[in-house]
Amino acid sequence: MNPYIGHESQLGGVEEHRLVGGKGSGMRLLEINNGRGMELVASPDRCLDISRLRYKGINMSYFSPCGYVAPAYYEAADSNWLKSFTAGFLTTCGLQAVGSPCTDEGEVLPLHGSIANTPAEQVYWLSDEEKICVYATVHDEVLFGRKLVLRRMLEISRLENKFTIHDEIENTGGRTEPMEILYHMNMGYPLLDEESIVTIPAAEVIPRDSHAAADVENWMHMEKPQAGYQERCYYHKFGRKEGRASIYQPKLNTGLEISFDAESLDGFTEWKMMGVRDYVLGLECGNCYPDGRDVMRKIGMLKFLQPGEKKCYKVHVVLKGDE
Repeated sequence: MNPYIGHESQLGGVEEHRLVGGKGSGMRLLEINNGRGMELVASPDRCLDISRLRYKGINMSYFSPCGYVAPAYYEAADSNWLKSFTAGFLTTCGLQAVGSPCTDEGEVLPLHGSIANTPAEQVYWLSDEEKICVYATVHDEVLFGRKLVLRRMLEISRLENKFTIHDEIENTGGRTEPMEILYHMNMGYPLLDEESIVTIPAAEVIPRDSHAAADVENWMHMEKPQAGYQERCYYHKFGRKEGRASIYQPKLNTGLEISFDAESLDGFTEWKMMGVRDYVLGLECGNCYPDGRDVMRKIGMLKFLQPGEKKCYKVHVVLKGDE
């Protein structure tokens, strides 16, 4: 024990709180401080997603007009997922579906699935001098249907300003199940503005549609907020095992880099949304693209888990700036 401090929280750690009032009332929040300028807020009632990310007091992520929304307000039909899309730094999409609402082999699937609106169980944390590890289990299981379990660990370094999302997904049922996941990571102001430098060293950039194709030469250039802006999505294919994407704000000398295994997470989406108050850049690695599970099945990109099979993913985030 450090003889200079009265309580270990003086130098960082985890504090648990509950929200009062509004649609988020009652939600558990974990405020995580690594003691070196990096602060995260994780939401156990929302899949242990990361609702806020700050670096030395600078906001790094986007927080949508919805604000905090408890799972009780989730509406699964069509695109009503957007009514509870807090965004934050991380919203997990899946596990039964990612992307556009669709019907796949007779199953009606909503926008981006339900896992982000599912409360976690067995939430706890352990820490030492080098790291803080937060653990949670999320059950995406239904009677007569899919039985998928997500075991998540957030590993936060106390030595450097970096963290890793460790996910293990297991099929606990008796039949082969389709499984999609997308790490919807959302950059926001003041990290994001028209001067931000976005780098994605991919081998190929594919516009999602004709609207995105009309401005594909500017996929890396951010713009000022514009009324009536229509989102543009670009799919980035990496020619090597490691995938990377970064954003840097020169005015603040601050940025972050995301890295991941581009073979297992083989669908990287850049979501460019330069609207008024809807001002966000999504840097989203996943094992699919957000075109709907039916489309992924048709093009041969849909992944499956056999009974008892497990799949592991890791996403690394490093914050950069004046040390």
